[in-house]
Amino acid sequence: MKKRMLTTLLTAAMTASVLTGCGGLAKESASTAANDEAAAKPQIVDVEENETPAERSDEAVKLKLFSNLPDRKNGQGLVEQMIIDEYMAENPDVTIEVEALDEEAYKTKFKAYAMDGMPDVVSIWGQPAFLDEVLDAGVLAELNEDDYLDYSFIAGSLEGFKKDDKLYGLPRNTDIMLFYYNQKMFDDNGWKVPATMDDLLTLCTEIQAAGITPVAMDGGDGWPMACFLTDIMVKVTGINYADIISNAVATGDFTAPEIKQATQILVNFADAGMFQVGYDSQDYGTTMNLFTNGQAAMYCMGSWDASMALNEDIAPEIRDNIRVFTMPTVEGGKGGANDIAAWNGGGYAVSVNSAVKDEAIKFLNYMYQPDKLSKYGWENGVGMSAQDQTAYLTGNETELQKQIMEILKNATSVSGTPINDCGPSAFKTAIESEIQGVSNGSTSVDDFLAAIGAACK
Repeated sequence: MKKRMLTTLLTAAMTASVLTGCGGLAKESASTAANDEAAAKPQIVDVEENETPAERSDEAVKLKLFSNLPDRKNGQGLVEQMIIDEYMAENPDVTIEVEALDEEAYKTKFKAYAMDGMPDVVSIWGQPAFLDEVLDAGVLAELNEDDYLDYSFIAGSLEGFKKDDKLYGLPRNTDIMLFYYNQKMFDDNGWKVPATMDDLLTLCTEIQAAGITPVAMDGGDGWPMACFLTDIMVKVTGINYADIISNAVATGDFTAPEIKQATQILVNFADAGMFQVGYDSQDYGTTMNLFTNGQAAMYCMGSWDASMALNEDIAPEIRDNIRVFTMPTVEGGKGGANDIAAWNGGGYAVSVNSAVKDEAIKFLNYMYQPDKLSKYGWENGVGMSAQDQTAYLTGNETELQKQIMEILKNATSVSGTPINDCGPSAFKTAIESEIQGVSNGSTSVDDFLAAIGAACK
């Protein structure tokens, strides 16, 4: 594919029509959130202090960055570390210490830090379930939005990081959920990418007959299954998704027929053996390994994992054959093949009580210079940025990057925030802890919907 054509595709993708939250249509793009495994130990990244700065006479400064990216050799963690190393090289009087936890452990410790004193720069999510309470607690520093006028942020991508029109964080990605699949395995077995959910069920039956797990699912963490449910809902509800979920969260009533139908489809998928044995207790890393080791034909996760195509720890016969498709359509549903969910979620902020707040903001702004986070993310295959990346197209993009660009380019509507992030933190906790039970049949659909509704009241 020629560079000119790729540029056209990405430009179109960046201007797709999108719902920026759970209740309102806007013509803008949206982004992420959330990845990594559950419950890992802190990782202190190896950095050194420069006790005698040679290039500046300023007093030595130490920053602490608290990150949800424990893998520092691949994907977003690699990009984050590259920028940290460059900043310290350019500012030898500054030392940046990184504490990195996977997502669930990160969020648990974040709450402790919010009470006891926040690190200088932190990972955050621009979604109500996470950010509303954080902003109410007043632990994040206000940023000057005018500082970012020339940072090429996609229209609307900053909105989830604001309160009362004041900016408190910056988004990193534009995220969508995907079915990653092994194209060689599909071709060798004569399997076709499904167009409908009935096709998907039939495909899973064929894959099971071959002795392979159809879809690797991180059910232990809860949020990937909630995102999976969101994608089903979009196919059932179409552009009405945000309004239906907003009303349910506001009233605590999740008995809308569209929500019940989507939840039942999830149950049907699990009943049919779509996911691996033990999916409801297995974590992010375990699930990804099933796919990257060839034990699963498909893997359901966000676009941030497109970096698998460049991960040399994955065998080339698998790495070079990873492709993607989005949730198939449902018979009678209002959502079409090109109606998808996308959001601006994960990003960074600065502690309001940082003793080195000015330096922390300086580092944050350095990270988001267009030729840093956005450029390096693109070069390392880490999905799509919340900033315009058209200047960094080379024509040598991986097939995964090209496919994701095509998906966004062709999107006819883009519903925003995943269901689990549309309400208060109690709701997020409830849906992510209850969704395993409804999927595996230990909880009825009605009891599941009643439980998550009660958490909104």
